[in-house]
Formats: sequence, C-alpha cells, structure tokens
Amino acid sequence: MPSQPYHHGDLRRTLLEAAASSIERDGVDALSLRQLAREAGVSHAAPSRHFRDKQALLDALAEDGFRRLSGVLQEATGSAAATAAAARSRFDDLARAYVSFALAQPTLLSLMFGMKHAPDARAELLAAGQESMELTVRIVVDAQDVGAIAPADPHRIALAAFAAFHGIASLASGGLLDGVPVDELVTAAGDILWRGLQPVPQA
Repeated sequence: MPSQPYHHGDLRRTLLEAAASSIERDGVDALSLRQLAREAGVSHAAPSRHFRDKQALLDALAEDGFRRLSGVLQEATGSAAATAAAARSRFDDLARAYVSFALAQPTLLSLMFGMKHAPDARAELLAAGQESMELTVRIVVDAQDVGAIAPADPHRIALAAFAAFHGIASLASGGLLDGVPVDELVTAAGDILWRGLQPVPQA
C-alpha cells in the first residue's frame, strides 16, 4: 500500500492496536515503527507525531494495556454487590476476566508488568497500572462490607488474589498446566481463596 499523507482518523490508536498485534505475533524485539506505518498506510515519519521512538511506543502500549485491562475488569464486575452471594459472583467474574485478558495477549501482559516495575517507570504508567489493583481492592472491601469475607487488610487480600490468578494465566500461557483446563483451575483457585477468606463463626 503506498504511503499517504498524514490525514488519518486516529493514527495513535491505530498504531497502538497494530503494535499490540505485532508483539503477540513477532515479539517485542521485532516491533518497528516503520512497519507499523506501512501497515497503517502512512509515511514512515507520521508515527513520530505521536511516538518519538520505539521506546515511547512501548511506554504508551504498556499504559494503554493497563487502561484496557481496568476497563475489562470494570465491565466484568459492575457495581458494588449488595449480598454475600453477589460479592462471591463478582470475585469470580474478576478472576475470569483477568485470566481471559492475560491469555488473549500474554506478550503484552509481560510488557505491561515488566515496564511497570522498571526503575525508570513513568508516573503515568504507574498510575495506569495501579487502577486494576485498586479495583480489586474495592471488590474486596465491598465483600467485607456485606460480611462475605472476614475483616483483614484488603490490599493484602487483593494482592494474594492477583498473584494466584496471574500465576494461573502465566502457567497456562506456557502450556504448563499438565492438561488441566484453565477454567477448572480458575474455579478451583477461586473456591480455595474464598473459603480461606470466610469469617470465622462465633462460638
């Protein structure tokens, strides 16, 4: 396709979407602004209006990934639950949505967290990365408010849940579940976690 002048509806979004597809297909090292420009049908210089270099594109890609993850989790879990049963359902929906997102784009997820924990991580990226954890914390707090789970540090509970489901997604992406269906393992992990969070019955 011949290169066209810059006139483009939303080149930044187009480049981010193309970059996300590219890294899943060919890996991060193969990502090229020139190739993305060719795929978008614009001149090789056009992407520089949005990303000064490949690193800037990767920064934006990681930040956008976290924003999209938060949107997916928010859509899956909705508003605060009013009952213990609804709180449990919301917790399960969160787990399934996270694992589904992770399995759909494992290279992007690795990039997101790798860049978030880099010593020179940008403030915007850190803020975007915190959104999904804050949403998880809110789900824990809401469940505590309706008595579905015991009082405890909601941040620690959220981190433990994240570690469990992120681990499942990582193992599944690497084909390391020894034939166990990922949905079954997500359900089992959710059951175990939830039972461990139950309030202790009063004597």
